[in-house]
Amino acid sequence: MDDLLYWLGLAAVAVTALTGVLDAGRKNMDLVGVIMVGTATALGGGTVRDILLDRPVFWLGDQGYLVAAMLTTVLSFFLVRGWRLPPRLFLVPDALGLALFTIVGTQVGLQWHAPWLAASLLGVITGVVGGVLRDVLCNDVPSVFVHGELYASAAWLGAVTLITLQAMGVSSVVAAWCGMTLIAVLRLLAIAYRITLPVFRGGTKA
Repeated sequence: MDDLLYWLGLAAVAVTALTGVLDAGRKNMDLVGVIMVGTATALGGGTVRDILLDRPVFWLGDQGYLVAAMLTTVLSFFLVRGWRLPPRLFLVPDALGLALFTIVGTQVGLQWHAPWLAASLLGVITGVVGGVLRDVLCNDVPSVFVHGELYASAAWLGAVTLITLQAMGVSSVVAAWCGMTLIAVLRLLAIAYRITLPVFRGGTKA
């Protein structure tokens, strides 16, 4: 499982760095700005998770994650620069990054003996914080905070699925793939069909 987590983590870093590049490209940022957005997107969620767990920050202990983030950012910048891309294109790799990072974060929480609910929330934090940083740096309201398609809720359902399957005796690898698939499918369906959570419609009286 440790080897799987490592490679899933690298894949998550690369995919989320790409989302940062695509989103920063909408703001016509230069190379430095794109690198900052892409790197923050790729490393932000895992950094917050590790600080909360009081464990060594993952990309300081293994610079391979930092190299993967920066290399993906630079290569993506030069590959897609000048293309006219759909404004919501970044949502597709973002869904994959959300799935990967949520499962990695949840599993890390479990390995550090966090209770199941805390571990699931650590997974959500790992999955969504990078996107929050990306949106803030791009001067947008973070998508997780506004009325929109399923996002954090999809991540949490996938995290709980992982934990439940492992508690039932399913192997960690199979449980991880099931959790990731659920998150990605829910997120992509939500994007395609505008599936949202109920919204509070009340208001205060003058």
